[in-house]
Amino acid sequence: MSVLDKRSAGRRQPRPGASPDTDAEDTAAADSTAGADKSAPEHGRSGRRGLPLALNAVSVALGIALWWALASAGFKLPTPPEVVSRAGTLIGDGTLADDALASLTRVLVGFALGTAVAVPVGFLMGWYGILRGLIEPWIQFFRTIPPLAIIPLAVVAMGIDETPKIFVIFLAAFLACVISTFQGVVNVDRTLINAARVLGAGDATIFARVVVPASTPFILVGMRVGLGSAWATLVAAELIAAQEGLGYRMQNAQLYYDLPTIFVGLISIGILGLLMDRVLLLAERRLTRWQERR
Repeated sequence: MSVLDKRSAGRRQPRPGASPDTDAEDTAAADSTAGADKSAPEHGRSGRRGLPLALNAVSVALGIALWWALASAGFKLPTPPEVVSRAGTLIGDGTLADDALASLTRVLVGFALGTAVAVPVGFLMGWYGILRGLIEPWIQFFRTIPPLAIIPLAVVAMGIDETPKIFVIFLAAFLACVISTFQGVVNVDRTLINAARVLGAGDATIFARVVVPASTPFILVGMRVGLGSAWATLVAAELIAAQEGLGYRMQNAQLYYDLPTIFVGLISIGILGLLMDRVLLLAERRLTRWQERR
């Protein structure tokens, strides 16, 4: 049978007793039904994407309304217009931009260093039992000590420049990320490792092709937790003889009971932290597409 014969054979044959017009109508109806079936999932996906954004907007509006109501009821809180006015003043004279840049630089450097050290240490702890026995007691020991308690030691040992500030932020990010990475390596399904060994894979191949991909979700979750710890430690870290920064500005405003400035600092830290967390969440979704999600 030739190609043309195959094409003609694959065409829909008219039903007995049916006119060509009827067959054409049936074909058009089938095509429209198929098109509707294809477009329905697309509309469903777009609707599911838009729902969380709408809920977020409603949540923010309700939060601002509650804040405004509490301030109007006599609580010692600045009203949203007062905070917006103070933010405009700080933005206009460049103070907010300088403070945000200083704080963001400290957090990024400390978080990047903490993550860069935590990931290989967590892999080594999870892969080699001897290193786990040597390192894990120290990790657990320092996890019980708040990074803020290290500040006096950091000041004495490192001085009062940027080094101790970045060090305490590094420590907070490191301790959060290293445990998550370690748990990710330990929780790798042994069946996957055994199957790779049966297929002749060596330790290096198993580590690169099995352990690292399976541990990636744990690492990214640890990075998100470490990022939160880094921002939480920032305010205390900027108490170390800082001359600029969101934490420094908030501490300085506290001396004068300047609540609008404190709120501007809090909101700025929250927005910057939220944006950085969303970047990590986007990276997590891109790197773990193979995972089933709800």
